[in-house]
Amino acid sequence: MKPSVGRIVHYQAYGTPNGEFESVPRAAIITDVHNEEEGEVSVCVFNPQGVFFNRVPYSEEPKPGHWNWPPRV
Repeated sequence: MKPSVGRIVHYQAYGTPNGEFESVPRAAIITDVHNEEEGEVSVCVFNPQGVFFNRVPYSEEPKPGHWNWPPRV
C-alpha cells in the first residue's frame, strides 16, 4: 500500500527499558508524507494518556519507534 495523509496505521511504542511497559502498537493517523519510497511519514499517535506527533520511518514488521500497516483480519 501507499502511505498518504489521513490513513490509519500502527505506531509501535518503545515501552520502557526495564520492561515495566511493553512495546505495544498504538493507533496513529498519517499527517504528512516526507519520503513515499522509504515510507517516512509524520503521524499523530493516540495513547491512553493523550496524543503526540512524531516523524517516523516505516518497518514491515512491528519495531519500536516505527510505523506499519495494521494487520488485515
